[in-house]
Amino acid sequence: MDPLTQGVLGAALPQASSRPRYAASAGLLGFLAGMAADLDVLIRSGTDPLLFLEYHRQFTHSLVFIPIGGFICALVLHALLGRRRGLSFRQSWLFCTLGYATHALLDACTTYGTMLFWPFSDARIAWNTISIIDPLFTLPLLAAVVLAARRHRPLYARLGLAWAVAYMALGLWQRNEAQEMGYALAAERGHTPLRLEAKPSFANILVWKIVYETDDRFYVDAVRSGVAPRVFKGASVQKLDIDRDMPWLDQGSQQALDIERFRWFSNGYIALDPVHANRVIDVRYSMIPNEVAPLWSIELDPQQGREAHADYLVHRESGRAGARMWSMLSGP
Repeated sequence: MDPLTQGVLGAALPQASSRPRYAASAGLLGFLAGMAADLDVLIRSGTDPLLFLEYHRQFTHSLVFIPIGGFICALVLHALLGRRRGLSFRQSWLFCTLGYATHALLDACTTYGTMLFWPFSDARIAWNTISIIDPLFTLPLLAAVVLAARRHRPLYARLGLAWAVAYMALGLWQRNEAQEMGYALAAERGHTPLRLEAKPSFANILVWKIVYETDDRFYVDAVRSGVAPRVFKGASVQKLDIDRDMPWLDQGSQQALDIERFRWFSNGYIALDPVHANRVIDVRYSMIPNEVAPLWSIELDPQQGREAHADYLVHRESGRAGARMWSMLSGP
């Protein structure tokens, strides 16, 4: 999730469990600790563009790391803030740990994938119940946290947490409805998907991206679930076949290894870019949910040596995405 949402959820849990006079302090420490796990984005390499993919949402987001992460946050934040606000170190540690604990679980509700069970498993857990940014989730929770701090009433934080749980439950129901619509669409085409996923489109839980896999292709569509359901048929793309798509690639080269790293990150949903030669795309994500137009990809270069890495590219070509999304959300 975005940093603000991580922070306000991190604030709400310690506020909800604090005494009234500590509501503001609990919220402040929880807010900062709730964002801290994403400092793993600083783990980067100037020579290996894909290194951050391996470490983002890895050990800092593991369930077993929560008490350690909370303790590290408390060491810093108690000295900077907690002591000045009359808290004992034990209180700062509790508030920081509760705030830190919300981060990975919230991230697991999104579509990106979070290694909750590291180091025992490198599986990326993604429950696909909420977009990485959703104002309808965040703003009521923010209001609850601010009221709890200003009025010294943890009840507001508890109401905010109740809203968060209810919204996630609604997202889960919407996801399941979208999946059923996706299976129905696949059956209409005569397909039996090897796997199918429904992912919320940007900033809402009404329109969902459907991605499903057959023996040789990925199919990408969008559906509007819930009230006034509708299907927005999309495109398909062949699954990546290195021998067919990149016959020049040395299978022992670093670029070939980078494809496998990207395959792991993308949960196997990779294909050759239909527009740009030598780019491998993550089919799961696009600004317009029924298009094969990736948000990120890796680019390989036939002229590079065996030790050269693939480049990691981010695509933000979204000029018409807003109007298209609004038509999907509001149209008949």
